[in-house]
Amino acid sequence: MTHLTIEPSILYVGTPVALLSTENDDGTFNLAPMSSAWALDDIVVLGLGDSGQTGHNLRQRPELVINYPSPAQWEAVERMATLTGRNPVPAAKRARFRFEQDKFKAAGLTAVASSQVGPSRVAECPLQFEATAVAVDFDAGGNFLIVQAKVLQVHADERIVVPGTSYVDPSAWSPLIYNFRHYFGLGNELGESFRTETPRELHLPATAGQ
Repeated sequence: MTHLTIEPSILYVGTPVALLSTENDDGTFNLAPMSSAWALDDIVVLGLGDSGQTGHNLRQRPELVINYPSPAQWEAVERMATLTGRNPVPAAKRARFRFEQDKFKAAGLTAVASSQVGPSRVAECPLQFEATAVAVDFDAGGNFLIVQAKVLQVHADERIVVPGTSYVDPSAWSPLIYNFRHYFGLGNELGESFRTETPRELHLPATAGQ
């Protein structure tokens, strides 16, 4: 293995895409794709641009839904790539973005009511986390917002849940991955961690003779 010293323009080494729904000032809902999210216990940490509508909304109204699309939704995600809920469009975005009031419709996605928060969930997303932002701060460089969102309720498509449990079946669920600005799904399973709570016998179908 030979390593090269490089200076990539972005560092998206392969992270799940999330669609964040938040409430606008007028009571409508904004929907925005992002791919800087990671979880610790019931807190999901989100990295957002400071000038976007999502950041504005969360500083005013902390409720949100973190919707996780599957690879099948990548085209819907990409339809939102050049849209912003900010009106007027921030100067830094004007060359490549346009304002869109109803991003659910523009993306061809369906809004459904949440049970614990105001913003709508995305019906087509197999995993949906209703949450509230408990902290919204600038990053160390002062250029982005770091949001800590406490998850209040999780909704999962029944087809990705291990029957009779609250476990997501890792053999049935595949997140949409943003990999150096390209979209991917997961490949075949390679193995399982010693920490898994869903060993193969829980989520693999029974075979003849068992």
